[in-house]
Amino acid sequence: MVTPPCPAPPGGPPGAPPRGAARPHWWQRPWVRYAALTTLLALSGLVILALVREQTGTEGFLVGLGLAVLPVPLLLAAFRWLDRVAPRPWRNLVFSFAWGACAAALIAIVANSFATRWIATATADPASADTLGATVIAPVVEESAKAAAVLLVFLFRGRDFTGIVDGVVIAGVTATGFAFTENILYLGNAFGTDQLTGDTGIASVTAATFFVRIVMSPFAHPLFTVLTGIGFGLAALRPDGRRPRRVLLPLTGLLLAMGTHALWNGSSSLGQYGFLAVYATFMVPAFALLTWLAVWTRQRELITVREELPVYAVAGWLGPAEPYALGSMRARRAARRYARRYAGRAAARTVAEYEAYATSLAFLRHRARTGRAGAGFPVRERELLLELWHRHALARPALDHAARATAPPVPVTAPPWPVYGGYGQPALYPPYQQYAPYRP
Repeated sequence: MVTPPCPAPPGGPPGAPPRGAARPHWWQRPWVRYAALTTLLALSGLVILALVREQTGTEGFLVGLGLAVLPVPLLLAAFRWLDRVAPRPWRNLVFSFAWGACAAALIAIVANSFATRWIATATADPASADTLGATVIAPVVEESAKAAAVLLVFLFRGRDFTGIVDGVVIAGVTATGFAFTENILYLGNAFGTDQLTGDTGIASVTAATFFVRIVMSPFAHPLFTVLTGIGFGLAALRPDGRRPRRVLLPLTGLLLAMGTHALWNGSSSLGQYGFLAVYATFMVPAFALLTWLAVWTRQRELITVREELPVYAVAGWLGPAEPYALGSMRARRAARRYARRYAGRAAARTVAEYEAYATSLAFLRHRARTGRAGAGFPVRERELLLELWHRHALARPALDHAARATAPPVPVTAPPWPVYGGYGQPALYPPYQQYAPYRP
């Protein structure tokens, strides 16, 4: 039950451990986990940098880096746009990209090389070993390595992982980082081949590799891993009591990701036009379908915000017009612009934080109504309400202005009876005449 605004109770902020409670061990503290994870990613980055540079050479590495970075801003901007309704913390996105570019890429390079060499030694057929490694080993290893990032965020940042959009964004950013490192390797090796053969221009291997990997299929790796993210997102929508489904859904998404990845890698062995056939009949429709699903889910999130927040407006925590304004991306932008224009950038950031907390509150209440909030719902609800209350002085005027500025026009129709002086009817009295002021 929502209570009216009131000051925070004494004894510490909501959610803090009670006084006298046992302190966690040093390895359970957040800063220790952050330090360990940062060290792991940094070491992985240094090792992957040395491996890629060893395979491509310094010049090839620089060329591959310059070409591979081109699609990264576009992909990150697309996932960030999808994430605008309930922005996730930057540290989750930075971790996902770093894991894909460093840890997942390192695991993939080492495991794929080892498996391919072992198969070639066991079968004495290097050609079939390369084909088997590309179509079977690589999809399993690479998708499992990328899925580890989604699993870590799902387990340790469950508060920020609440639905399909969260899974799509985390998986897509992870795959973007992985594809970035992989493209450096492929483009660097292609440049080295051109240096040996003397090919330049459009007929070079570098140009062909750039066209296939950067122009035609920059979304390939994100498309595969997004299937895993959707599985985790569907698992997040299930109540905690349904353990089998919460385990089977991510596994199903991971298997689908491996299958699509294997089909994509094996398309080159299907004949002269196998690659184009798979690209046209499978990759493009799948990309369009997943794009539609992500956009539709984003719109459903806005509807959830408009449906869940009015109860807090009735209780006095929010203004009357805020549920409408917070459920419209256009009104949110107008509120931030209004705050920046009249109170500066700090006020605009405060309004953005207010919008994010209000959206999290709406999702929390939606999960509570469907039985997925858990026992910590009252504590988390009070935390979010207090965060809103601390920022309402700056955010409420901006959101009220945005609600008025973006409200849909109200249609006005003429009444069935004649109105004198309006709608073409003659005036009942002559028009008022302005006389000159009296001057004695």
